[in-house]
Amino acid sequence: MLPSPAISSEQTHGLWKKGIQAGLPIAIGYMPVAFTFGLLAKAAGLSLFETVGMSIIVFAGASQYIALSMIAAASGAAELILTTFIMNIRHLLMSASLKERAEDEPKWLKAIYAFFITDETFSVAATSQEKKLTGSYLLGLGLAAYSSWVVFSGAGYVMGSGLPESLQASMGIALYAMFIALLVPAAKKSRKVIALAGTAAVLNSLFSFIPFLSGGWGIILSTLIAAVSIEFFVKGDERNE
Repeated sequence: MLPSPAISSEQTHGLWKKGIQAGLPIAIGYMPVAFTFGLLAKAAGLSLFETVGMSIIVFAGASQYIALSMIAAASGAAELILTTFIMNIRHLLMSASLKERAEDEPKWLKAIYAFFITDETFSVAATSQEKKLTGSYLLGLGLAAYSSWVVFSGAGYVMGSGLPESLQASMGIALYAMFIALLVPAAKKSRKVIALAGTAAVLNSLFSFIPFLSGGWGIILSTLIAAVSIEFFVKGDERNE
């Protein structure tokens, strides 16, 4: 809980509690996803320190899942960082949108609660009934979600360590199953998603035959080419959504 120059300490405390309460449903929803990430990180060969450290520093579920597959493909740090940046560049727009409703508070405080922005926390904050979003509210909201993600990433890793080695090794297939489960609902609503996934898969398969593109750079390049080309050539998808 942090004081705001524009409101009293009692109001600050109340907004902090509101933020925590608003973040609890997100925290509950993050539990199984973070738990699965911990399990898969163990199967991918990461240590407990690396697994929890990634959740603490990155705090981006989809990026962390893709990072596991790229680590398994022996991709370099530059490829991981660039992929994470591309996947989360939308957070710039989310931050800009929330800034319009945020109280005028110190930049360091804005930097902290901006770190906690995810698709879920943004949705809750953007639809909040509060006229102005304070740092206390946004910190409470973000910390509830963040704590759940970090704690259950570690719990999933520890639980994975107790599984038989043969079962740990087979957990890698769960990563692909999860991506398919995420893709199918979106693909049923949008032909762009089908075209995007298919084009990226074909390009990445072709790039795998080129030595210097067989790792993470191939994933990045195929994603960019597919996204730009599908947006340019596939029209009218909005009517089907």
